[in-house]
Amino acid sequence: MLFIDNEWVDAESGKTFETVSPIDGKADVEKAVAAARRAFHRKSEWRQLTASARGRLLHRFADLIERDGEYLSTLETTDNGMLYAMCRHMIHGAVSTVRYAAGLADKVHGDTIPSDFEGFTYTLRQPVGVCGLILPWNGPIGLFVNKVATALAAGCTMVVKPAEQTPLTALALAALLAEAGVPRGVVNVVNGYGPTAGAALTHHPHVAKVSFTGSLEVGKIIQQAAGASNLKRVTLELGGKSPLVICDDADLNVAVPYAAEGVFTLQGQVCVAASRLFVQSKIYDEFVKRAVEYAKKRKVGNPFTEGNQNGPQVDEEMMNKVLGYIEKGKAEGAKLLTGGQRIGTTGYYLEPTVFADVTDDMTIAKEEIFGPVQSILKFETLDEVIDRANDTNYGLAAGIFTNNVQTALQFSNLVEAGTVWVNNYFTFEPRIPFGGFKDSGIGREKELSVKGYQRHTSTHVGKMSCLNSPTSAAVVGSPFIVDDSGDDSKTVELGKLTVYLRVLGDSVRVLACRFFSHQGGVRPKEDCFCFSLQKEPTLVEW
Repeated sequence: MLFIDNEWVDAESGKTFETVSPIDGKADVEKAVAAARRAFHRKSEWRQLTASARGRLLHRFADLIERDGEYLSTLETTDNGMLYAMCRHMIHGAVSTVRYAAGLADKVHGDTIPSDFEGFTYTLRQPVGVCGLILPWNGPIGLFVNKVATALAAGCTMVVKPAEQTPLTALALAALLAEAGVPRGVVNVVNGYGPTAGAALTHHPHVAKVSFTGSLEVGKIIQQAAGASNLKRVTLELGGKSPLVICDDADLNVAVPYAAEGVFTLQGQVCVAASRLFVQSKIYDEFVKRAVEYAKKRKVGNPFTEGNQNGPQVDEEMMNKVLGYIEKGKAEGAKLLTGGQRIGTTGYYLEPTVFADVTDDMTIAKEEIFGPVQSILKFETLDEVIDRANDTNYGLAAGIFTNNVQTALQFSNLVEAGTVWVNNYFTFEPRIPFGGFKDSGIGREKELSVKGYQRHTSTHVGKMSCLNSPTSAAVVGSPFIVDDSGDDSKTVELGKLTVYLRVLGDSVRVLACRFFSHQGGVRPKEDCFCFSLQKEPTLVEW
């Protein structure tokens, strides 16, 4: 099944794949984009909603996620292999993210800007249009919410393409959005494979923006597609090889567990995994000893079983890829201290793995493994480790454990990473922008991404005869005639609309409608706007 125009529909091709949902690709994307375009028309139900109304819809969506949290968590664990306990935690995070986006919906606004010419300038932030949102398989619920909630807060419509490995929760969440009252065509979900459905979406001339989380290789293909089609905006989050530095003054009772969780959580299938662990030479041997003990105690098994700490890799292909990296590590001289094997013959379970004596030139120190493999490197000085930490094509995240404030600040300022953690790791909040440098991508998710889904329009207004008084305010729009009756000024009151204006000539056109109070250059609806030209704003009550 696909979810297009708030309806469950079969794929045009009639094809299905094993987990759920059909598709050959292009025909379904065409249908979904067409639905999103209709929903984005300037006279559509969605475009007529105020920003506050969009926020209320998002709050209802958050309520429904909370209501169905157990079902969504079960679905995610079944589809992805993520620990059920972690899914429940991620549901709480998803609700927080949606509520934060709901609050942002009516907080993004333009400005009134002083001009040198006789007149003034104001800016508007408006939604970019139809967006293509392409999700990864390692955190389907969290990434759906990050992208969809912010795009909705900005006023966009969208086509969501989940990863073919994990399509189920995107469909379930889209159904909840329809239940929350999101109009037809605003959120559409099309399942399929990258070379078909993904390519159709990224090359589509009516898609204004693509947000993608996934591999570097695919991210480069998407950026090329954007340039080859309609120069659509692109936000890319493409993974990393994140350094975590343990200084000799760190508390090992804290640092060892954080370092382990930083690379073993979600079976290592995390873009910000602490996959390069630099430990200062003075404490290196003790740290390695404790790291091995911690890894050996980690419980691996059925993700629904309480107490288990790791579940399976997402599929056989990923499991074999990780095992291949382990073999490369051994072949290149890294010292395997624990793990490195598959567990059992059913499911895709791997032992937590620890390598010591890893050097910068080894494959496991350079390439993103995306598995439960801890690679421990030795360093001497802070200057040295900063240079080594930055000697990578990635720049997504980094961390440091130290009790020296100067060391922490110096590292945070000089390391090339979009997120830096000090004496902690894996802490996320919806208010904090997320993204990286270099091959880790371009753009930001979360807080800053609402503006990323909006276009910026600057309007320059010259002198108008009805605005030549420094004490006048005006509302421009549909005709409503006020006879001046020989009076030089007029106060018009129509229900909740009060306009203070100067009448020039026989009549003045104003818009009779109801809004809240505004000051400065704002635009409450497409067909009207209000503004003030005086230094102390004239009252305009809506």
